Amino acid sequence: MTKDVHIKINGFDLIAKSDETILKVAERNKIFIPRLCYFEGVHEEGNCRVCSVKINNQKNLKPACKTLVDEGMNIITDDIDVYNAVTMNLELLAHKHHFECFNCSREDNCEFLDLLRVYSVENELTHLYGYHDATRYFSDSSDVLTIDSSKCILCGRCVSACEAFTGLGILNYNERGSETYIGPALFHNLEDAGCIYCGKCIQACPTGALREKDDIREFELALRNKKKKVVVQVAPSIRATLGEEFGMPIGTNVEGQMFAALKALGVDEIMDTNFTADLTILEEGTEFIDRLKNNGPFPMFTSCSPGWVNMLELYYPEFIPNLSSCKSPQQMAGALIKTHYAQTMNLKPEEIISVSIMPCIAKKAEAKRPDMGRDGYQDVDIVLTTRELARVIKRHKINFEKLEPIKPYGQLASYTGAGTIFGATGGVMEAALRTVTEILEGHSTPIEFKELRGTQDIKEATYMIQGTPVRVAVVHGGVAIGQFMNDIKAGKKQYHFVEVMGCTGGCINGGGQPIVPAYIYEKQDIRAMRAAVLYNIDEKTTLRKSHQNPFVKQLYETFLEHPNSHKSHELLHTHYAKRTPYSDL
Repeated sequence: MTKDVHIKINGFDLIAKSDETILKVAERNKIFIPRLCYFEGVHEEGNCRVCSVKINNQKNLKPACKTLVDEGMNIITDDIDVYNAVTMNLELLAHKHHFECFNCSREDNCEFLDLLRVYSVENELTHLYGYHDATRYFSDSSDVLTIDSSKCILCGRCVSACEAFTGLGILNYNERGSETYIGPALFHNLEDAGCIYCGKCIQACPTGALREKDDIREFELALRNKKKKVVVQVAPSIRATLGEEFGMPIGTNVEGQMFAALKALGVDEIMDTNFTADLTILEEGTEFIDRLKNNGPFPMFTSCSPGWVNMLELYYPEFIPNLSSCKSPQQMAGALIKTHYAQTMNLKPEEIISVSIMPCIAKKAEAKRPDMGRDGYQDVDIVLTTRELARVIKRHKINFEKLEPIKPYGQLASYTGAGTIFGATGGVMEAALRTVTEILEGHSTPIEFKELRGTQDIKEATYMIQGTPVRVAVVHGGVAIGQFMNDIKAGKKQYHFVEVMGCTGGCINGGGQPIVPAYIYEKQDIRAMRAAVLYNIDEKTTLRKSHQNPFVKQLYETFLEHPNSHKSHELLHTHYAKRTPYSDL
């Protein structure tokens, strides 16, 4: 049974709970203890010993993250013995680390570098003995993700995060002793390891050992190519997160500054992906209505999340017929930019460089799928994550915080109906129901379906539509998806329509979003804080239903004819196929 205990930390009398660790009590009382490998609820192994403290003047130090408090405990967090021990541990870790901070994706957000500075570690061991033999380093890169073990400190957070957030166990320790490295399990490479590219390993890593494939150089070259027009689309969730990269509080709406920054970079045209999110609802909603009229197949799964699509193709291919044939909003936008809007701008597809700013590293792989282009070109040429866009803005010395907010500009600027809420878990389903219910009922129906909001792993609801109970569900995060799909396979659950997102929280917590240090992530629900931005924008929007978007209506009248038309299927729909992890076995 938990009880109160009386302890001292650095001479301060404190009351703690008997089931609390020293680290937790210290942080709750704003007493600094360094930490590196610890990630509450994800990785609590105490590997790095950076959080070492002295207890009751004992000679041997204890890890604060693993040691429970006890009655009368006297704890010292920062005398000369503790300082020397922590410094030595950091020096040993630094000896294994290849420093190229100027060229690292974590140059402004590295938990390891921050600690080295706090403890004035100069990496003397490296000066004395040099780096480890570079041939011992493991390096692997796909079109999406890069692993560089020369920056790895073997803390294990990525291994635990992969298991905790996806349940797939893609990463693990390979080899033993001084040869140990972290990479895909069973010595495979990223391309065939069954990774769904959720990016949770990147967000858990305290260094730059794991990162998205950097496409900034391609974007910089595009901006300087005077023979081509650069068209950029921006996903709904970016406006709720980009500000964090510039020191703004979590949950800051930077929609206007985001567009102003793109203009300052020299982008020719901006298409807000909110527009094609609305278009997705018309296409996907019509597809769902057709299934209701023709009795399935049910459940129909949404197809907006490429991480989820990867998971289904790799691990649940028997459900491919249940997946909506709609492309994601990113790919719908790319298809329209290279066809209809190319004609509108009197350009050939190859004269346009189509760029997307996305919250998700899996979008990089999605853009390269063979069915996401035609006639020798891809619909989306370059995909940048939120983090990559922030790095570009910083490198161009643009004072982001001081930018005057603007709206999207150019011939592709448009309004949104319900597309903004796509970035939060439950948003796609809510947007779809706003339209589907109104079309089927033939009269105005509710705007808000709040049962679908929130960060619960699995949300369920039943709505009466035309006198028929329609069961829907919202699922997000790989572990919850696995549980949910197994229940479906076992016949324990039955639904008509299911929204699935590969990342817990949806796009606002996507693998390409700003990385929040573990000690902040543990204490704040960043998913709810970011999602609130999107719901606030939606609440203030005049038109809140996708089918009310005048630009969507105009597009159908002048080009696509009607939802699910032959033209729509040609450009906005796709197909999926079974894939096999560890395909070289």
